Amino acid sequence: MQRRTFLKTAGSAAIGVLAIGSISTAAEGKKRKFTLDLRCGAIGVRADLRLSIGFAHRFGFESVEPSAGAVVALSQAELDQVLADLKAKNLVWGAAGLPVEFRRDDDAFNKGMKDLPAQAAALQKAGITRMGTWLSPASDELTYVANFRQHARRLREVCKVLGDHGLRFGMEYVGPKTSWSKLRYPFIHTMAETKDLIAEMAVDNAGFVLDSWHWYTAGDTVDDLLSLTNKDVVACDLNDAPAGIERDDQLDNRRELPAATGVIDLKTFLGALVEIGYDGPIRAEPFNKPLNDMGDEEALAATSKAMHKAFALVE
Repeated sequence: MQRRTFLKTAGSAAIGVLAIGSISTAAEGKKRKFTLDLRCGAIGVRADLRLSIGFAHRFGFESVEPSAGAVVALSQAELDQVLADLKAKNLVWGAAGLPVEFRRDDDAFNKGMKDLPAQAAALQKAGITRMGTWLSPASDELTYVANFRQHARRLREVCKVLGDHGLRFGMEYVGPKTSWSKLRYPFIHTMAETKDLIAEMAVDNAGFVLDSWHWYTAGDTVDDLLSLTNKDVVACDLNDAPAGIERDDQLDNRRELPAATGVIDLKTFLGALVEIGYDGPIRAEPFNKPLNDMGDEEALAATSKAMHKAFALVE
């Protein structure tokens, strides 16, 4: 950045302003297709599947995260009841989390893969079509290339099983420099690198779990978002960042609720998702201690208020 001339920097900034302006103008004529999603565990609320559905309806959410383990454990009668409740409350499913440990040794991965077909079949039966996970941004043991090859091989296997059951699979890169620089070998931590992994996997059901926090901390841009299509995005997290901290000094477990500080440009972020026609869940994942210390109902109300405030930026 220091090597750029003033004119080049100013020119780039002007182009960026024009791009943001064009998104705002284009998005004005479009309505959002994504849903305001409730993911109880991400805001410190402990709730089973039925309680989560009740909370989602009560606090103004539009979709709810399904737990793979909870869905698998349902009897047919229980599943019918859950689906009827979901429909009666005008809710839809969000995205489930991947129940396979792919970041550790082969034994742990293979153990998870043995159970995945049955889990995927249960999710399909429940009408769930999205699943996601996050990518560790560094390793002490594996070089970038070795780690890349292992991720491509393992997650390709995951995608093939999920694809057999109508499930799309999203991967979330972790952007903060404080995360990818703390171990010996940095790994994927940007959108461009995640695209490389998706290309190497060579399957048609792999895409992104986006996160405004990681988009911001990685230094990704609105053009990066606009390079995607709805098909590329499986799920999305929405967060803000603490004020008064440089981007490269932000810590991954110290975030803010959406639109709390304005550090992250959520109008541009969400506007880009409106522009590409993203139609999946968007949920808060603030890793915020004050929020986690609240009672369940207080945390749900605070999260709902923050999410509605953020969504209003593009409505």
